[in-house]
Amino acid sequence: MRTAISVLRILFGLLFLVFGLNGFLHFLKMPPIPAPAGAFFGALGATGYMIPLLFATQILGGILLVIGLLVPVGLAILAPVVVNIILFHIFLDPAGLPLAIVVIVVEAILTGWYWQSFASMFRTGMQ
Repeated sequence: MRTAISVLRILFGLLFLVFGLNGFLHFLKMPPIPAPAGAFFGALGATGYMIPLLFATQILGGILLVIGLLVPVGLAILAPVVVNIILFHIFLDPAGLPLAIVVIVVEAILTGWYWQSFASMFRTGMQ
């Protein structure tokens, strides 16, 4: 099981690393997106910081997962990105929903595997 989790972690990290780098270097051709999704990205781009922050977050989280260093931190960094990926595809681009579901399932599997690192955040009161 440990080997399967390691492979899953590395592939998941590579996914975010590649797409994060693509956000800066544009080496992958991206398919056209529906108008509402384009308007959403246009609004994010208009801020001047949100798109670079999104791609830098993907790169950082991806690197941590690929090299196996601070994996729970990498998963925590990527969690809001993953939530936005699923919501983006539910509301703005349903064609990408199957891949978005895979992404959220993998995040959940890896978070479950590293649950001991997250458990203390969900305890109430002083211990």
